[in-house]
Amino acid sequence: MSSEKQATVDIPKVYDPKQVEDKWYQMWLEKGYFNADVRPDRKPYTIVIPPPNVTAALHMGHAYNNTIQDILIRYKRKQGYEALWLPGTDHAGIATQNVVEKELRKENLTRHDLGREAFVKRVWEWKEKYGNTIINQLKKMGCSCDWRRERFTMDPEYTYVVREVFIRLYRKGWIYRGKYIINWCPRCSTALSDEEVEYKTHDGNLWYIKYPLKDSKDFIVVATTRPETMLGDTAVAVHPDDPRFQKFIGKTIILPLMQREIPVIADDQVDPEFGTGAVKVTPAHDPNDFQIAQRHQLPAVNILNNDGTLNENAGAFKGLDRFVARKKVVEALEKEGLLLKIESHVHNVGHCHRCDTVIEPWLSEQWFVRMKDLAEPAKQVVKDGRIKLHPEERWIKTYLNWLENIRDWCISRQLWWGHRIPVYYCDDCQHMMVDHEMPAACEKCGSDRLRQDEDVLDTWFSSWLWPFATLGWPKDTPELKYFYPTDTLVTGPDIIFFWVARMIMAGMEFMKEVPFRDVYLNGIVRDRFGRKMSKSLGNGIDPLDVIHRFSADAMRFTLIMLSSEGQDINLAEDYFEMGRNFSNKIWNAYRFLALNLDEPRDNYQDYRDHFELADRWILSRLNKAIEGVGSNLDNFRIHDSLDAVYHFFWDEFCDWYLELIKPRLYAEADGPQKETARTIATHIMKTTMNLLHPYIPFITEEIYQRLRTEQDVESVVIAPWPEPQAELNDPQAESDMNFLQQVISHIRTIRSEMNVPPAKKATLWYRTDDGHRGELLKQFAPYIQQLARVETIEPLSDGRDLKSTATVVVENVELFLPLEGLIDLDKERQRLEKEIGRLEQQVMGLQKKLSNEDFLQKAPAQVVQQEKEKMKNLSEKLTKLRANLKRLT
Repeated sequence: MSSEKQATVDIPKVYDPKQVEDKWYQMWLEKGYFNADVRPDRKPYTIVIPPPNVTAALHMGHAYNNTIQDILIRYKRKQGYEALWLPGTDHAGIATQNVVEKELRKENLTRHDLGREAFVKRVWEWKEKYGNTIINQLKKMGCSCDWRRERFTMDPEYTYVVREVFIRLYRKGWIYRGKYIINWCPRCSTALSDEEVEYKTHDGNLWYIKYPLKDSKDFIVVATTRPETMLGDTAVAVHPDDPRFQKFIGKTIILPLMQREIPVIADDQVDPEFGTGAVKVTPAHDPNDFQIAQRHQLPAVNILNNDGTLNENAGAFKGLDRFVARKKVVEALEKEGLLLKIESHVHNVGHCHRCDTVIEPWLSEQWFVRMKDLAEPAKQVVKDGRIKLHPEERWIKTYLNWLENIRDWCISRQLWWGHRIPVYYCDDCQHMMVDHEMPAACEKCGSDRLRQDEDVLDTWFSSWLWPFATLGWPKDTPELKYFYPTDTLVTGPDIIFFWVARMIMAGMEFMKEVPFRDVYLNGIVRDRFGRKMSKSLGNGIDPLDVIHRFSADAMRFTLIMLSSEGQDINLAEDYFEMGRNFSNKIWNAYRFLALNLDEPRDNYQDYRDHFELADRWILSRLNKAIEGVGSNLDNFRIHDSLDAVYHFFWDEFCDWYLELIKPRLYAEADGPQKETARTIATHIMKTTMNLLHPYIPFITEEIYQRLRTEQDVESVVIAPWPEPQAELNDPQAESDMNFLQQVISHIRTIRSEMNVPPAKKATLWYRTDDGHRGELLKQFAPYIQQLARVETIEPLSDGRDLKSTATVVVENVELFLPLEGLIDLDKERQRLEKEIGRLEQQVMGLQKKLSNEDFLQKAPAQVVQQEKEKMKNLSEKLTKLRANLKRLT
């Protein structure tokens, strides 16, 4: 035995993951098992990690997502692929800047107190101190990344890639600077892309305001949800075919409160059904109004400062917060008799996805990427199947619909932390230059008075390059040639537009090839009530607490067992007992087996002549399990793959095979029958550890090491993936064993329902015209006797009294279990009658409640459903009890 093979007396009774997990992870790192290199003799398999923010700590969403990635990478590694899982982190512009600014506030400082250079230095210091927290946590849960290749989206090499992409797109005319309505966050003081805005339903109002016509007593009534923005109105618009307003088109209105003259215009974009049919046009604060203004050459009046207060264009309302100004404007309108009415109005309002502040549509000069031409190839590769989304039916339509309606991407952010835009301006001649570094002098006038653009790039502008930027692009490196395109991306559907679609665009534009072939979109982890986990609700579960309390294996196992492809997971901390219970089941099975072994030999093929039905059956079922795990993994049915090996191990190997071989294992002499059982059980235990390893890597390594022989490779991490062996498929053994299992299970059920004491052994009679089934009952009577506590098994003879006999039919075989002598029949009848009477009373009460219309209408739907479920369960129980009483009478 190797040093890892302990004497059986040293096998702990209880599995302790704390003694196992760190030990094996350190060994894996030292041996370099996770490292992937360019090896032309092997086929590569590549996953790039969705880089977590450097601000992040591991949460259950990370744990679930990275468990799936680790399952796939460990599976492919064991299949012989050169499996690269490339790790890294994202600089996460707004998120990281917000965290550091929060730290500064504790010192009564702002970033402006420090200045840009000192603030950025402070962020780098924060990143060095805390930025690797999540990486260390990923290691704790067993992630098998090639840590030598860890990347950060602001590494010098990566920064070069970001600038190179900006320069190429700019020179191609696909990056431009322009004044457009963008989403502005007053709290973060930056522009946001459309995808960074989250819409929430608000119970708001529609204010109906009178707009007086010049030199007339007439007025037009306009309805608005944002009355404060009227201070920036430059027109009132109506639909050209709306008969109500024909006479007003071309007239002049005096803008209330501002006394500014504005025109009445006609535009097809106006919806005659909304409000009054007349709309205020505020080009600087509404994207639709901005388009109308461009068509009609209207001026744009910006009334907001970047912090959400009103500026000098707001007249008397200057300096007020936008929401305070709303109240003041309404009061002023009311005072002047210009507020007609207020109606309640439910509408969607955009919020910053980082800080939840209500965003403002704001006219601003920003940098944009033209998206139409980039989007076309990204649509095509999904349509033609070069990239497959899983689950396909749920996400392809969403993905394609977004690309069909894509708008240009606002990529500039008014932040200090991030990739600064590589654009330089000459202060003397205003010439603009785009380059990797600041030029020594202006290329147009020769001046050295140059300055760089103040803005930084959207975080996603760096992360959309992740699959090829991490492998050495724009250089044609060996790694880029070998590992790109990558194979699988595992991510959440919430960033399918932010990230997935844009990576596909970047891959097609700069590599002329897809960045990955499969995209697995995992669900969201929610609490037990289906609510999203959040700090504000206090319902989050810390993965490190789960690992400490239950183990990393238990956490990984539970997350996958609770999952369903692409669906959300409802989770509570006590659910992880499921994973701990399975680890304990594995350990107990190993311990039982090890205590009955001299040496862990698995040369079962040497004993083929001694195989009995249970041996042939379990080996055939093992084949099915191997096929089930592999087939499901290959098709991204992650839950189903684990379920296949879980049920094989627990329901078939532990509950049946290990029980059936006990007589052979306990035999005193070491004959071939005993060795057959030992070697098959050892083979199945080792094979199952290989199958389970991608899901629960630590306990499988521990047991693999304890069962490893000199012929085996040194770790389960690199042990070959099991392959089904066609010669072991045995449909007949499976059919015969299935019949015997049903017989045993039915007898067990009868014994349980009739309260037969475990110590009392029963008699079994059977009647059948099926000679094969009858022969099975004779030949394998020991199986039934052992597992169903039956003493004698014999055919039913003519004239037998079947009174007080439990009867069941299994595959055309009638089974009879005489109850006399097993239980006190009179006492059991009385017990059953009493229990039936009690349940009938409960059923009557529930029937009365469920026929009460008042209860059905007023009680919460959940309560009504619970009562219906209770009724169903009681009715089923009553049916069984009545059948049992009938058996006794």
